[in-house]
Amino acid sequence: MVWQGTSPAGKVESTAAPTSRPPTLQEARALAHPLRLRILRLCLDRALTNNELAAALGERPATVLHHVRTLVATGFLAEEAWRRGPRGSTEKPYRATGKSWQLDHGMSGDANLKAVLEAVAAEVHEAGPDAVVEGARMAMRLRPDQLDELVGQIQRLIENYPGAGEYLATEDPDGDPYALLVVLHRRRAATESYEDEAQEPHGSSPSPIDGWSRS
Repeated sequence: MVWQGTSPAGKVESTAAPTSRPPTLQEARALAHPLRLRILRLCLDRALTNNELAAALGERPATVLHHVRTLVATGFLAEEAWRRGPRGSTEKPYRATGKSWQLDHGMSGDANLKAVLEAVAAEVHEAGPDAVVEGARMAMRLRPDQLDELVGQIQRLIENYPGAGEYLATEDPDGDPYALLVVLHRRRAATESYEDEAQEPHGSSPSPIDGWSRS
């Protein structure tokens, strides 16, 4: 499990479990797609076949299979024993390995951040109108010591819950399924000028997420 914080000097730092490591280029690319992140989440609690994943995602089986094969090839999904499907067919189920929890990838980079936010938005949407139990979007000003304290509080919050190994080892987990996204990010300084940006050609500075505003 990995957290990213900021030191008083403004340098981004990572606090990670001892077994964590940076992803390879192939692994980072595999995680930079919202459908693949959703597949991993869907296969976290039980193994699902490609057809089951396609139905859950509302995508064509061939499209989903491409993403499944990418995740299998990079070790994020594992094939389980074939099982009998409808009308006497046999199907191959897939289960998440928890490998993504052990990589120090965070949400750095436009592609990975976009994938995470789009995947979360889709998960909240499919869970229904009462999906969000608690949430806040707020702005703040923090001194370096306050920033360190807040990052520490976030880390301690995450440490209260199981890592991938413990989670996947629980055959019959108690409780209902929930998910948590915590993002502490910098804002553009109010002293920075917007005039130069306004003179740039339209479309030269796209928003990180299509359809998302900058407010």
